[in-house]
Amino acid sequence: MSQDHPVEELSTLKKVQRAIFGNPKNINDPGIFHKLALIPLLAWVGLGADGISSSAYGPEEAFRTLGQHSYLAFFLAIASALTVIIISLAYSKIIEHFPNGGGGYIVATHLIGERAGVVSGSALMIDYILTIAVSVVSSVDALFSYLPVSFHQHKVLTASILIVFLMILNVRGLKESIKVLAPIFLIFILTHIVLLGYGIISNLSHVGEVVTHTSTQMSKDMTDIGFFGLLFIFIRAYSFGGGTYTGIEAVSNGLQVMKEPKVANGKRTMVYMAISLAIAGGGLLVCYLLVNIQFVEGKTLNSVLADTLYGNSKFGSILALITIVSEGAILLVAAQTGFIDAPRVMANMAIDSWLPRRFAAISERLTMKNGILIIGIAAILLLVYTNGSISALVVMYSINVFLTFTLSIFGMTKFFWQRRKTDIHWKKSISVQLLGLALSVTILSITVFEKFTEGGWLTLVITLSLVLLAYSIKKHYKNVNKDISSLEENLPDIFPTNENIPLKPLNKNDMTAIQLVGSYSGFGIHTFLSAIKSFPNNYKNFVFVSVAIVDQGLFKGHESVEGLKETVQANLDKYVQMALSLGFNAESRMETGTDLVEAATNLCIDIHKEYPKSTVFTGKLAFREEKFYHKLLHNESSYSIQRRLQWQGITNVILPIRIIG
Repeated sequence: MSQDHPVEELSTLKKVQRAIFGNPKNINDPGIFHKLALIPLLAWVGLGADGISSSAYGPEEAFRTLGQHSYLAFFLAIASALTVIIISLAYSKIIEHFPNGGGGYIVATHLIGERAGVVSGSALMIDYILTIAVSVVSSVDALFSYLPVSFHQHKVLTASILIVFLMILNVRGLKESIKVLAPIFLIFILTHIVLLGYGIISNLSHVGEVVTHTSTQMSKDMTDIGFFGLLFIFIRAYSFGGGTYTGIEAVSNGLQVMKEPKVANGKRTMVYMAISLAIAGGGLLVCYLLVNIQFVEGKTLNSVLADTLYGNSKFGSILALITIVSEGAILLVAAQTGFIDAPRVMANMAIDSWLPRRFAAISERLTMKNGILIIGIAAILLLVYTNGSISALVVMYSINVFLTFTLSIFGMTKFFWQRRKTDIHWKKSISVQLLGLALSVTILSITVFEKFTEGGWLTLVITLSLVLLAYSIKKHYKNVNKDISSLEENLPDIFPTNENIPLKPLNKNDMTAIQLVGSYSGFGIHTFLSAIKSFPNNYKNFVFVSVAIVDQGLFKGHESVEGLKETVQANLDKYVQMALSLGFNAESRMETGTDLVEAATNLCIDIHKEYPKSTVFTGKLAFREEKFYHKLLHNESSYSIQRRLQWQGITNVILPIRIIG
C-alpha cells in the first residue's frame, strides 16, 4: 500500500482473522520469494510426504487382493519398488524440461494439446482433492486402530475437523504449515526404519521356510489355474496397489515453491521421495509375508504388524503405538500436497481461462486462498459421500492419478521421439518413458475395469463434468474477449502517437477525474470517453490509476514482479498521452499488491486527499442479459471499491461498458 497511508485500525473481526491466519506479507519485499521457497528437505516433507505416506494404504490393498496367494507378495514388493523408480525417473525428466512447474497440466497442454491439458488438469484437481480425503481418512483409520470399535462411528466427523484444521494452517502460509508438520515427518521416518529393519532382520530365520512355501504353492497354482491365471492374479493385485505410487507427481507439479536452482533441488527431492517410497512400500510387503500377517477387524495391516513384532510388553506396546500414531500423523502431512499443488493447478488453468480467473489470485499472505478453501470443502463432501470408506476413496484416487501419469508420460514420450534427430540420448530417455507408459496404462485399465461399479464410474463422471465445465468457461471468456476487442473498432482515432507530449503540473484545485484502468484496451478507452461524454467540460485533470496485481502466474520471483510493474507503467503512460492529446492535464499512479480492491481503494483515498475536487471513475462490463454465473466469472471489484470509497465520503461513478457476452 501507499507508504504514507495511515495505519489501518483493525476491527475485532480483522484481529481474529489475523490471529488465526497470520499477518499479511509484503509483496514488494525483494527477498520475499527467497524467504518462502523450500529447500529439498522441506520440499520432501511438504511434497514427498504424499508419496511415502501411501505406504500406509497402497501395500495393504495389494496384499489383501492377493488373498490366499499371499506368497506372491515378495514378487509384488520387487515390482512395486521398480515401478516407483521408473515413474520417478520419468517425472525427473519432466522437472528437467519444465522447470517452472505445473506438472501434468503444463506437460499435456504443451506436448499433446490443450484438450489433453484440460483433461489432465481436471484429473489433477480431483486427484488432489482425493489426496486430502484419502490421506486424512487413512490417518483417522490408523489412529482409531487403538480405540474401541464403539468410537469408530466418529471417524467421519474427526476427519472433517482435521481437514478444516489443515485449511486454516495452509491459508496462514506454505512454509509455516510445513515447519509445523516437519517433526511429524521425521518421527515417521525413524519409527518405520525401526519397524522395517526389525521386521526383516528378526525374521531372517524364516526366509528358508517362506521360500519353500512359495515354491510349493506356486507349483500347485501353476497346475490348478495355469501360468496366465496366476499372472492375472498378480497383475490384478499389482494394479489394485496403485495407491502406492500416488504422490510421485507432486514434486514436478509444485516446482514453483522450490528454492533456486529449482531443477537441481526438485530432482534431489524426487530422489529422496523415490528411495523412501520404494523401501517403505516394498519393505512392508516383505514384512507382511515374513511375519505371516493375518487381517484383524477394525485394524490396519500396519498396526497388526507393529503389534505382532513388538509383542505385548509395555515397551513394545508403547513403541507400536508411537509407530502407528506417527503413521496417522504423516498422512496428515501428506494431505499438504493437495493443499500445495491443487490451488496451483487451478491457478494455471485459470490463467488459461479454463476456470474463473479469481482462482489465479493470491491472498495477502501470498497463499492460494480461494483454491485452498474450494478443495478443502470438496474433500469434506467426498468424505461424507463415501462415509469415510478408504477402499472407495483409493479406487477413485488411483484412477485419476494414473490418468494423469498416462497423459504426462505419453507427452514426454512424444517429446523425446520428436527430438530423436537432435538428442543423442533420446533412446535412453524414451525407453524409460515407454516403460512408465506401459505400467501406467496397465494399472489404469485394470483399475477402471475391475472397480468401475465400486466408485470408478463416479471418478470418471466427476472428471468429465469438470472438463465440460472448463470448456464452457473457456467459451464464455473467448466471447467476452472478442466483444471487448470489437470495442476498439468503433473508437475514433485517438490512440497515442509516437510523439510524447510533455507533462504539465496539475492544478490541485481543478476538478479531477481519477480513473481506474487495467491494460491499455478498448475497455479503458471507452470508460475514459464515457466520463468525458457524461460530464462535458467538467473535469480538467485526469489521474489514471492502476494496480499491478501479482497472481500465481507472476509469483515466481522478484524479477517477475518488476517486469509486471514496467508493463503496467507502460500502459498507464499510454492513457496519459491519450488524455494529453485531447487537451486534458494528466498523470498516473500505480501500486503493487495481491488484492485489487484494497490496493485501489487506498490509492484513491491518497489521491483524493491531494485533489479534493475529485471523482473516482471505474468501468464495469454490462451484459445484455445478466446470468447467474457472471458474478463468479467476472469480479465485482467496481462495486466493492465504490462501497469503501462512499464510506470515506468519496464519490465513485461506475460506468457501464456494454457487451453481448
